[in-house]
Amino acid sequence: MPNVLRHRKREDFLRVRNANKSVSAAGLVLQVATSNIDDASSIRVGFTATSKIGNAVVRNRIKRRLRAVVREVMGKSAIPAHDYVIIGRFRTADREFTSLVKDLKYALHNTGTFKK
Repeated sequence: MPNVLRHRKREDFLRVRNANKSVSAAGLVLQVATSNIDDASSIRVGFTATSKIGNAVVRNRIKRRLRAVVREVMGKSAIPAHDYVIIGRFRTADREFTSLVKDLKYALHNTGTFKK
């Protein structure tokens, strides 16, 4: 199973966004770029939620839920050597966990980074 690492720097988030490969689902938006690090067996993931979707409490809840979904799905289903940014949406806070899992799998499949 690949290592799942976190994006921490703004430049990493911007590089993934500028790759122009994204898929929207009901509960999240997934952006994907080919990784620029040497470790081909790792996956890097970043999480974001804009202030439009709520106050800090709501945004942090959304990011916690997205981290849980990533722990469930990415290690088994995502292709290594890619960088991902997952953007929370307004519905992410109240959406059922199983639906969020399906949303992430759908987005991985439509970006071509779903491992069968």
